[in-house]
Amino acid sequence: MPDSPWPTHALLDLLEIDLPIVQAPMAGAQAGELAAAVSSAGGLGSLPCAMLTPETARDEAARIRAATNCGFAMNFFCHRPPRRDTGQEARWRERLGGYYAEFGVEPPSGDAAARAPFDAAFCEVVEEVQPKVVSFHFGLPDDALLERVRKTKARILSSATTVAEARFLADKGVDAVIAQGVEAGGHRGMFLTDDVAAQIGTFALVPQVVDAVDVPVIAAGGIADGRGIAAAFALGAAGVQIGTAYLRTPEARISDLHRQALAAARDEDSVLTNVFTGRPARGIANRFVREVGPLNPDAPSFPLAAGFVAPLRIAAESKGSGEFSPLWTGQAGPLAQTMSAGELTAALAADAAARLRHLARFDDRRTS
Repeated sequence: MPDSPWPTHALLDLLEIDLPIVQAPMAGAQAGELAAAVSSAGGLGSLPCAMLTPETARDEAARIRAATNCGFAMNFFCHRPPRRDTGQEARWRERLGGYYAEFGVEPPSGDAAARAPFDAAFCEVVEEVQPKVVSFHFGLPDDALLERVRKTKARILSSATTVAEARFLADKGVDAVIAQGVEAGGHRGMFLTDDVAAQIGTFALVPQVVDAVDVPVIAAGGIADGRGIAAAFALGAAGVQIGTAYLRTPEARISDLHRQALAAARDEDSVLTNVFTGRPARGIANRFVREVGPLNPDAPSFPLAAGFVAPLRIAAESKGSGEFSPLWTGQAGPLAQTMSAGELTAALAADAAARLRHLARFDDRRTS
């Protein structure tokens, strides 16, 4: 492709896609419709399976296949099931007691929310569906399960938030590393560290990961337009993963309250918080985050914390309030545009291509 604007085709060739854009899997915010639209436009759509059962994951994959002939990714969490700490849960229930009283709801038992780690049942789904790509968050499954995935011939991706995590993933044989900067919306992919204060920005992380591993690197975090994509290539990335920008599309399954919050958000409105799920995740700071967080050591382990806030979220949303809802967004959320997922994918790629061509011409003029 002599006229291609992309400095490298490593990711395009690896994933067999036309555009170097991976749609970030966003559990609870999307289903197969969004993934199919992005894949049909030439990128890689992703189906988040962490909040699905094996049966519903299989059904959503079938819906994607019915909507597009293009490949897609199935994404899974790799967290360890939490250990219940009755003392911690009692403290958290007491801390939230005033809110339960305010909304007239019973304090919950704290049962785990529906966020399941990759296991043998999910692996059977992968073996049956045989998606083009399988991606993981919070590390990787155990070696036996990973080998079963590899035997399906799926390309394997996983997220790293540090250079050490990237090296770990490369040593385990992943086909590409997603370098997730601290700007990214939703859950941090941390798995070798729990030090939120030491998390690295995309601009610093990506080139260090590129230098550290011999597989393609996908830049993620704070990328919502062509400028960000072009910058990622300048840093040595072979492509980008974009999430928040797709939340403004009609294919996203978020509430009207979430859409309104995204439209009104400013650059400084997003924070890292663990009070909704028990793991650090980036979202818009609302009343719940400001009053009990944003980071609180008493929040129960992931995903148990979600069970404690669930009745408050339901009660508040019934009154038209998103003050107790997780409003996930990245730091580049204000750059997002409202258009269909397919149109957005094409527009992002066209904008990035134009900028890269302009930079190439400028460089040619300087060196001629």
